[in-house]
Formats: sequence, C-alpha cells, structure tokens
Amino acid sequence: MSGSDPFRASDEVDEDERALVARAQAGDRVALEEIVWRHQAWIYNIAIRMLAHPQDAEDATQEILVKAVTRLSSFEGRSRFRTWLYRIVVNHALNMKRGRAEPASAGFACYAHGLDATPDADLPDPRSVPADLPLLVEEARISCTSGMLLCLDRRQRLIYVLGAILQVTDTVGAELFATSPDTFRQWLARARRDLHSFMNDKCGLVNRANPCRCAKKTRGFIEAGYVDPSNLLFAKARVQQVREVARARSDALATLDEQYADVFRRHPFHAAPDQAPALRRLIDSPDVRRVTDDP
Repeated sequence: MSGSDPFRASDEVDEDERALVARAQAGDRVALEEIVWRHQAWIYNIAIRMLAHPQDAEDATQEILVKAVTRLSSFEGRSRFRTWLYRIVVNHALNMKRGRAEPASAGFACYAHGLDATPDADLPDPRSVPADLPLLVEEARISCTSGMLLCLDRRQRLIYVLGAILQVTDTVGAELFATSPDTFRQWLARARRDLHSFMNDKCGLVNRANPCRCAKKTRGFIEAGYVDPSNLLFAKARVQQVREVARARSDALATLDEQYADVFRRHPFHAAPDQAPALRRLIDSPDVRRVTDDP
C-alpha cells in the first residue's frame, strides 16, 4: 500500500529513482506513474495531518503531484530525487489554502475550552448508531488528537509531522527546510514542547491523572457534529499504522517525547486515493506533454 519509506531511502534506491526519473523525463509514461505510486501515499499522509480532512488532503496531494509532474524536467540530479520532491511538498503545505477543519486562528487555550465544554457521557446505545462502538471511540480519538495538531501553526505542525511522527532525521529535515540540522532540531523541540505540554495537561492518553477519556467524550463529539457515525473519516476495522511504516529506533519509545509522539504514530497510515488516472489525463494534455517530453 505504502511503498518504501522515502525518508530512509538507500543509495541503491536513490539510483533506481534517478533512473526512473530519467525515463519519465524522456517521455516514459509507465515510469512517471511508478513515481506517482511510490510517493502518493506518503504525500497524502503528510497532507491529512496538516489539514485533518481526507478530501482536503486528496486535493492537496493531487496539487502537489501536478506540480512535481510539470516540473520534472527541471530535476537535474544535483540532490536526491526524494529531497527535490519533498521540498515541493513542504513549500506547498506551508502555502496551500486553509482546509475545512483548519481554523483561521486558534490555539491550545481555545481547544482546551472546547474539550472542557464537551460533557462526559456514556457511549450511545449500540442499536442507535450505524457503526460499532469501538470504531466510534477510535474515530473520536483520532479526530481529537488531529485537532491538537491543528493548534500548532503550519510550520510547527509540518516540522512535528515530519520530525516526530514520520521520524525524518535532522539531516533530512534540514534539507527539506533549507536550514541546518541544529536549527531543525530547535524548531522540532519547540513544536514538541508546545504540543506535549498541552497533552500533559489535558489528554488522558498520555497522563492518566487527566480525567479526559476518549470513550467519555465520544457521545459529546457525535452530538456536536465532530464525529459522524454514518461517515467515519479515519477509523477502520483494521488499518496499517504510521508506526508500522515509519519504524522507530529500538530505543525510541524509552524517551517521554517519543511516548507522546507515538499517540500520533498509532493513527492510520492511509491508503491514498490513486492519483494516476487523473494525472494520466493531465499528462496527455498538449501543454503538459510539451513540458514532460522535452528533458
């Protein structure tokens, strides 16, 4: 479903991608679709954590891939293809239009007020809802913690998604943000501090002294319209998790920061809607064919 982790690509994988890109630049449509297939799920999973809504993430993924396809002739091999592509992802994620779930201006204080205002309640009668209760609780958990991510500003959020959730190294992070590894580590530390401090004060998933529990908030989220039992956006009966595809070091969870981040790595790693058919139509248009056929 996900292809290989692009952030841990070996030299052998990088050479393979360079050859694939060269073929695509020469007009090989199969090679171009292979590039799309390798990266669309990772781009989609970055986008959904930035925007917190699948449809918005799908739109952003397509926009990013269109940019990559139409600029492919400009890739000259001076960096890894992965670096070139994910710089496009970073720039787009920082400047894309606001998603439907992304507030114009909000912060942790506002989010805390919303959680406090949502009453604790027993789960609904299972006969009254069209989804299994465990899936509703899972939907509430993912929706709530996704909302916590939205309290970070865009740059902090993207740095946290890449550095803490997907676990890119500080070297890769520095490449993507055109900065130094030390600066990337400082940015990541600030994002962790802000998010983890809020979670420590409010979230029962990481601090059992906190009274907030996903099962107790689920009914309130349903009544407030945050969770739609007829249209679950995130929860599935069985999904691949981020932690399964962005593997941590064996000792990673020993640190407190990693335990907080693992809340988000237990979110689904979503299968991206296949962008190849739409991109194939785009690629076959005269303007784009002229760009991609002329190395």
